[in-house]
Amino acid sequence: MEILIYRYNSICEPDIIQAFESFGITVHQEKMEMTDKQVSPSRCSAKITEWLLSHELSFVFSVNFYPAISYTCNHFKVPYVCWSVDSPVAELFSNALKNEWNRIFLFDRAQYAFFHPYNPEHIFYLPLATNVRRWEKVIMDMTEEDYRKYGGDISFVGSLYSEKSRYDRLLADNLLSSYTQGYVNGLIQAQQKVFGYNFIYDTLSEEVIREIAAADPAFYRGQDVFLDTDRYLVAHQYIGMKLANAERISVLSALSERFHVSLYTRSDASSLPRVHVKGGAGTLTEMPKIFQASKINLNITMRPIETGLSLRIWDVLGCGGFLLTNYQAEIPEYFEIGKDLEVYENMEDLMQKADYYLHHEAERLEIALNGYEKTARYHTYEMRLAEMIRILSGS
Repeated sequence: MEILIYRYNSICEPDIIQAFESFGITVHQEKMEMTDKQVSPSRCSAKITEWLLSHELSFVFSVNFYPAISYTCNHFKVPYVCWSVDSPVAELFSNALKNEWNRIFLFDRAQYAFFHPYNPEHIFYLPLATNVRRWEKVIMDMTEEDYRKYGGDISFVGSLYSEKSRYDRLLADNLLSSYTQGYVNGLIQAQQKVFGYNFIYDTLSEEVIREIAAADPAFYRGQDVFLDTDRYLVAHQYIGMKLANAERISVLSALSERFHVSLYTRSDASSLPRVHVKGGAGTLTEMPKIFQASKINLNITMRPIETGLSLRIWDVLGCGGFLLTNYQAEIPEYFEIGKDLEVYENMEDLMQKADYYLHHEAERLEIALNGYEKTARYHTYEMRLAEMIRILSGS
């Protein structure tokens, strides 16, 4: 079997390629978008056409959805397989989503429930995974110096989303009315108090949606969409990103008042004077060492991921780290809370559990080991892609 993977440099791509190849599949790679982020849909389609005319491909694969690839594969009647690893993904609103030759896998069950009715025979749910063997190679070579360097009480690895907030850019340019600013601030403050349910999408007023969409000249306006995307994009790309920034600042600030907190980020962390800011961490070289050496690894899922498990959850557990994460509705489907990982449901709960596990090492280590063993047994890329191929084969 030969397949083509269209790459854009997602951190998941090498692990997916390795897993496919472990099945004896020949994986060709199209890498032009790894170096040129301005590839047009027509150029993408032309390149996929070249591959399809010159190779007998069982399917074309990509991480996240590319309408141009979907249309091209549909023309040639070759399956186009994609696996969504992000939320939101605006391209899912393209009419291409409805193509017969799509095989679309979505990791967030809420995202799946939203899009599945538009192509019910060709959209599937598939959670994310991790590459335990990759992490083991790094962790087995860790030295005492590594444990001293990367160890700490509470560690958080990730963006603060300050540099990614389109909403903040609109504020900086004074493009939003005081009414809209107050409305959004109220939504953000209220949502931070509610865990396990995202109400921003349903609560947004049409007036606020119109103002935010009109204020940004770069607002995504797909010419080939089957639904009005404005509410979805304002809720998730604008307010959702701003909420992620506000929530991460709030959580890290509160924890740093009582505990030693290490933050690995390339974002501006000047608003967190008590946090020990370490700068960015190499995904493949440093991140697994942090997860392994830290007493508590904190995960704060951005709210546009409504029910699903982010990649960070799988990776922390796959590195044998103790994970304390916000509650997500899908967690109990895969892990036993309090046995494989721990969750918090509000700020008071977070503070209490951080304190508890910092003072109960044996229990903390046992939970970390349980989480690692369950992840290694059931949640690797090989297992996920085997399930994907089973679905593709119709068995």
